[in-house]
Amino acid sequence: MSRIQTPATIEAAPAASRPMLEAVHKKLGVTPNLFRLVSNSPAALEGYLGLSAALEKGTLPAATRERIALAIAEVNGCDYCLSAHTFLGKNVAKLDDAEIAANRRGTSNDPKADVAVRFAAKVALARGHVDDADVQSLKSAGYDDAQTVEIVLHVALNTWTNYINEVGKTTIDFPVVTSRKAA
Repeated sequence: MSRIQTPATIEAAPAASRPMLEAVHKKLGVTPNLFRLVSNSPAALEGYLGLSAALEKGTLPAATRERIALAIAEVNGCDYCLSAHTFLGKNVAKLDDAEIAANRRGTSNDPKADVAVRFAAKVALARGHVDDADVQSLKSAGYDDAQTVEIVLHVALNTWTNYINEVGKTTIDFPVVTSRKAA
């Protein structure tokens, strides 16, 4: 059960959050519990949606963004995000089960994406304290400075969603996937 009240409907959310939740519903066809929980703070919801939208305009492929989300959810032991991103990985990014399993281990079966996912996992595990060689590995794989910044922001954004879901104990509204930390 959630530790932070999750408005049951868009209409039950704070008035300032309702237009943002309606936009989420229009885009996704549903309003996942994460968004409704965060809607308790219209400012937090606006910040989350704004950063998410900005990163969607970046140059990292959607599949790589999902791979990073899966790796970070596993690092942080967030079952809500693992469940959501496994669903999105399969149904939106078209990742297969072997790739999702690799991503959860902090790797990828795609050679270029592997470098990004490994880097993202290291950023999360080392709390940003990576080596010159880690950054150089990204550049050697063809990632530029802008993409390096985007990877770090994806780590930060996914860590935030992991943390809010763990603090709130958000009720999972996707097919449930359990992290290795929870097992």
